Amino acid sequence: MRYDTKIAIVVRENLATWQKLNVASFLAGGLVGAAPEISGEPYRDGSGRFYGPLVRQPVLIFAATSEELKQVLQRAQGRGVRPHLYTNELFATGNDSDNRAAVAAVATADLDLVGLGLHAERKEIDKIVKGLKLHG
Repeated sequence: MRYDTKIAIVVRENLATWQKLNVASFLAGGLVGAAPEISGEPYRDGSGRFYGPLVRQPVLIFAATSEELKQVLQRAQGRGVRPHLYTNELFATGNDSDNRAAVAAVATADLDLVGLGLHAERKEIDKIVKGLKLHG
């Protein structure tokens, strides 16, 4: 099945593995929170036990440098796509309130981006992440 939209997560390539996983998880959760329609239906196994839903469509995860992340942010904002972000400062905070305060304290141009989450029409996402490679 081909979806009209695309989900992309862009993660800074020079992070530790645990940081990459943390960033991707937070961004994916934020994307589902902002667009509940990307959540699928609950699962049920052959024994009749139920499990929670997953995201209904593939999530493409790209690797990027700091400069590429800034480019992606600019492209998204220029195309009217609201990105979800994770900055380096958020590794040191412990809750959502402190996370928002850490981001609010920094001007857009000075954000130390480590990840961006995007959900929009396929063509828009393709243009925003153009030139990036899938995370390997």
